[in-house]
Amino acid sequence: MSDFDFLRLAVDIGREAGDMLLAKRPARPEVVETKSSGTDVVTALDRASEELIRQRIKAARPSDAILGEEEGETGGAETGEGRVRWIVDPIDGTVNFLYGLPDWSVSIAVEVDGEVVAGVVNVPPRGELYAAAKGGGAELLREGVPGERLRCNAGVPLARALIATGFGYLPERRAVQAQVLTHVLPVVRDIRRGGSCAVDLCSVAAGRVDGYYERGPQYWDYAAGGLIAAEAGARVGGLNGRPYNPGLTLCAAPGLFEELHDLLAPLNPERDA
Repeated sequence: MSDFDFLRLAVDIGREAGDMLLAKRPARPEVVETKSSGTDVVTALDRASEELIRQRIKAARPSDAILGEEEGETGGAETGEGRVRWIVDPIDGTVNFLYGLPDWSVSIAVEVDGEVVAGVVNVPPRGELYAAAKGGGAELLREGVPGERLRCNAGVPLARALIATGFGYLPERRAVQAQVLTHVLPVVRDIRRGGSCAVDLCSVAAGRVDGYYERGPQYWDYAAGGLIAAEAGARVGGLNGRPYNPGLTLCAAPGLFEELHDLLAPLNPERDA
């Protein structure tokens, strides 16, 4: 399969999972489990979404590996295409989903030999699906409307930048993130906290915010959104030349990326209290 074939399959699966979640979401979804803390929740529909996605991938691509937030990594075999792995977050922004806020998403990325080649972030409450194939640019897709080519905002200085961020679930992490924020907020236009890493990265791609940084997101949170942002012209990375990672993920157009990096680096934002 080509990268665009992978993308088409990911789009179809992401749409189906999003439609299922919209149709089955009760007035207040039940929390069935917590993970890293009492505020890090899992709902029954997180699990149902991941199971649906896994079933559809296995039906189409039985030899591929799947890494999902809820069930971990399964399967995978070397094929003539290389090792293919799907990176799945069945609901990114589960607390938003729980409370009926619109910024939650289904995130699906496809790796070939360790490189992300296709990514889909479906935001069902907004009727928006973001998609990118490596080297093919990024698009925003809405039903009944031609795809919109995405470009991040360029030439925005730090002082006029609208910056998205997020906060972890552990109190000791939040304490440091609050300290870092007190240094960032006075020198930027403003801060936005949406509650979904994948949606925040797509917001950079769409020019709805100028940049994003956060400590703590996992690979399934940023794999698809990171490709979408990069294909829209943003730079995505970590501190001091490292790739983006759970320690810190940074995203902005070149120029602003460096300004934001140089503001954050001396603050040691990868630590916990």
